[in-house]
This record gives sequence, C-alpha cells and structure tokens, in this order.
Amino acid sequence: MERVQKIMAHSGVASRRKCEELIKKGVVKVNDKLVKLGDTASDKDKITVNGRLIKREKMVYIVLNKPKGFLCSSMDSRGKKTVLSLVKCKERLYPIGRLDFDSEGLLILTNDGDFANSVIHPRYNVNKTYSISLNKDLEKEDYKKIKEGVSIEGRNVNVFDFESDKNEVILSIHEGRKHIIKKLFDALGYKVINLKRVSIGKLKLNIESGESKFVSKEWLKNSIFRG
Repeated sequence: MERVQKIMAHSGVASRRKCEELIKKGVVKVNDKLVKLGDTASDKDKITVNGRLIKREKMVYIVLNKPKGFLCSSMDSRGKKTVLSLVKCKERLYPIGRLDFDSEGLLILTNDGDFANSVIHPRYNVNKTYSISLNKDLEKEDYKKIKEGVSIEGRNVNVFDFESDKNEVILSIHEGRKHIIKKLFDALGYKVINLKRVSIGKLKLNIESGESKFVSKEWLKNSIFRG
C-alpha cells in the first residue's frame, strides 16, 4: 500500500505537490470513491483523476557507464545527445545526480523519485567517488587545503578517501553541486582534464563505456548501501 499522491506522481500525473493539490480539489478517486490526503491504495486499485484512469509506470533501474559527449538530461533543445539515447526503455527515465557533458562514468537511471532522493541527498551520506586527471601535479599545500575543506560559494567542500599521485587524484564527496569538483580545483589554480565517476556508495563501475544493464531495486540498494 502506498499513499495515493505518491502513486500518482510515479505514474507521471504531476509532481507530488501538484498531486496533493488535485486530491484536495476532490478530483481524485480510488475505486470510484473520493480520497483525501493520506489515503493509500494498492497495485490492484483503480485510480482516476478527473474521471481519467491513470496508467501506472513500472519502476525501472538502470546502471550505465556514461561516455563523454552526452548530457545528463531527459531532453535537450540544443541538439546534443542525452544519456537516454544510450538505453532502450519505454518508461520515462531521469538520471540520479549529475555528470557533465565532458565527464564519464557510473550513472543510475530510474523513474523512482524516492529512491533517487535516497542516493543524492546529502543527509543520506552516500559517497560518490571520482578519478580525476589534472593539468599539473597537485602540490602538497593544496593537498592539505583540500583535506581541510575548501570553501566554494560560501560552503566547504568536504572530501573523503582522498588520494593523489602527481596529477592523478581520487576523491569522494557526498554533495552534488553543479561542477563542484571542477570549481574546487579551479579555486586552487588547477584545471580538470578528465573526470570519471567510479563508484556510488559501494557500487563500483564494472561495465564498459556506453554499456548499460537493467537491475532490480533490491540489487541496487544492496550494491550501494551494503556492498
């Protein structure tokens, strides 16, 4: 059993908040009976909005090794290819977290918003680990600064599992601010030449560039949170 607004949102009716508004307006029914906020429904129940039966989406989970040259977006008006062109799936999908157009590596695609939030929200402390190549060797002083936390846009970037060998760096972060790793090194006078996400939580990248695989939610949860 799940809350009706959650089922509606997963089915593509609207955002969770908009679905709640529709319920308040009295246009949502379960098995021909009006529902109120907090009511639940099962997979077998018939849910209608303004008399129209909603079509429930199957929850899909895909692990992808994103190549360079693809946008982490469900659509783009500038003519660039998106990561969705790399998978064949009839459900509407979106990527969990960001990888820049010129970055590569581990990416998860899904239509399960709650699961996506459990991976990307900082409060869940899911580390994302990156292998990074810089335009020059990392100085010892800058290594110490990064370990202590560099302030970017008024907030410290906290790194974990930080290692460096000349211009090659491996580090983990919780947060997903846009271009945050590039901004971190740019603030110290370096340019990121290559950036590759190699793990999300305990899930490690183990497929070839451009390849993808469908997985179950349970497998993905266990792989990320338990390893």
